[in-house]
Amino acid sequence: MEYKEIITSTKELMAKAVEFSKNQISKVRTGRATASLVDGLKADYYGSPTPISQMANISTPDARTIVIQPFDKSNLKEIEKSIQAADLGFNPQNDGTIIRIPVPPLTEERRKEYVKLAKKYSEEGKVAVRNVRRDQIEVLRKNEKDKKITEDDKKRGEEEIQKITDQHIKFIDEATAAKEKELMD
Repeated sequence: MEYKEIITSTKELMAKAVEFSKNQISKVRTGRATASLVDGLKADYYGSPTPISQMANISTPDARTIVIQPFDKSNLKEIEKSIQAADLGFNPQNDGTIIRIPVPPLTEERRKEYVKLAKKYSEEGKVAVRNVRRDQIEVLRKNEKDKKITEDDKKRGEEEIQKITDQHIKFIDEATAAKEKELMD
């Protein structure tokens, strides 16, 4: 494996780790209603757990309400049960055709808990990025030992991998800072 291929592979793996981390951080609840608050939920759909987003239209008509409109009205009860079972602090209201979820404003204490949660996801993402760095540097060292790349290429590769690592950790920090600002507003 040539050193440039290792660098390309590093960028791809770290980008995936950052994307996953940003996705986790974005799911942390803010005081505003967003469809992502119920994205990960699954409801029983004829015997198999199915994401609610595949069973219904999810919309947010205003900043304090999520509306779920099932494609098949017979699934209303199952969707409502899964929202209650998820223990998100929501009280879904079923009117027979749609489910309305009023999103209560967050207390200061809850905001701080969610900031901690966002930071936890952030740290997990950084660990994943650092693991990629460690693994890719091992690949570089192994390739140098096997005489597939030169010592100069190994050094250059290690420096480049460190720069890429710093850059991706910065992306995670930016996403976390934005979420923290959003939570505390």
